[in-house]
Order: sequence, then structure tokens, then C-alpha cells
Amino acid sequence: MKRAVLLLVLGCSPPLAIAPKDQAPAAPVFVTAQDSSPKEEVRMLPAEAYLRTYLQLFGATAPLEVQRSARRNGLFDSWNEYAAALGLPDHRNDLPRSSQTNALMIATFDRLAIALCVRAAEQDLRPQVAPGQRLVFAFAGTPRPGDARAFAEPFDVLHRTFLGYPAALAPPGRTRAFFSLFQATVARHEKTPARGLGPVEAGWAAVCLGLARHPEFHTY
Repeated sequence: MKRAVLLLVLGCSPPLAIAPKDQAPAAPVFVTAQDSSPKEEVRMLPAEAYLRTYLQLFGATAPLEVQRSARRNGLFDSWNEYAAALGLPDHRNDLPRSSQTNALMIATFDRLAIALCVRAAEQDLRPQVAPGQRLVFAFAGTPRPGDARAFAEPFDVLHRTFLGYPAALAPPGRTRAFFSLFQATVARHEKTPARGLGPVEAGWAAVCLGLARHPEFHTY
């Protein structure tokens, strides 16, 4: 009877508390290095994806207006002659859609980016256009920053537009490199003015073109 009562008392007592103890980390059996090297060559997106991106970034402009802008800036004489170079099918000449990127296609998209950046600078950087109405250069005024720190804020607007993330997260030196491009372009156009663009406007157009040429823009 005493044994039964003792067992009953022990069964109703609170559980024994076990304090945790710090344990040394387990030693690894072996270490495998992470292989982050590219497994295949970088491929560009299809031509249609680039054209849709251009039309979206530069205000959903109709392809005919893009053609007129390129012709007005002396970059394209006949749009149809460049369809195959852009990688698009040309049914008149029975040319299929290009399945692989080539140097001619990259050069043609480069010329198209020049036309669009110049056109955006002409439209956006006028004093009477408010920042909320600008498509690409969505910052106030037409700033001429005196140093890389002042250049960083408007450049970040363009960096987010083209590459999709803040310039502060880019590899070190990118903002300063684009500021050098801006300064060199402004100085060159002060000596030899460009048609339709002032020196500062030409500098921002060059920054726009630099981002449109950037490898991250072409391989996303």
C-alpha cells in the first residue's frame, strides 16, 4: 500500500527540468567549394522582347513613330531594310526570324537605342515638362551636377528604369564611371554643339544610351 501511494505521488510530481547546454558545432566531414561559373554562354533575348521593352520604356511609342524618330535623327533611312538586321522576319524577301544573336543585330539595336535616347531627351528635358510627366528622365529640371554625389540621385532614376534596381547595389565605381561619361559628353558638346540638344541634354542622352548598351540590360 505504501509503495502504491509512493508511485502515485511520484507520478503527480512535476517533470524534471533539464537545462540546455551549449554544444560545440559539429566538425564538417568534408568541404565542397561552390561552383558559380557560367554553365553556358550568355544569350540575348529575342528581338521582339527588346522592341517591347523599348516601346515600354520610351512611352509605348508606336513603331511608326520610332521609325520616324530614327529617320529624323539620321540613323535609319528605311525601316524595312533593317528588319532582318533586328532579327525580325521579312516576309517580302522570305527571310525567317533570326534564332541567334549576331554582331549586326547588336549594332542595329544600338542605333535604335541612340534614336530613342535622343528623342527622350528632346521630349523630357524641356523646362516646362514636370517630372511626373517625363517618361525616362523623371527628375526635376535638367541638372548639371558638379560632382559624383550630386549626380547619384538623377542617375539612380535612370538606373532603376533600365536595369531594375538601385544604383547603390551596383558594383562599386559604376556611378562615378557614368558621371565621367556625362562630364566628357557635356564638354565635347560645348565645343561642338549638337543639333537639337544642348550640352547638358546631350550628356543625359549619353547616360541613357550607356544604360541601354549595358550587358545587364541585354541579358535579362
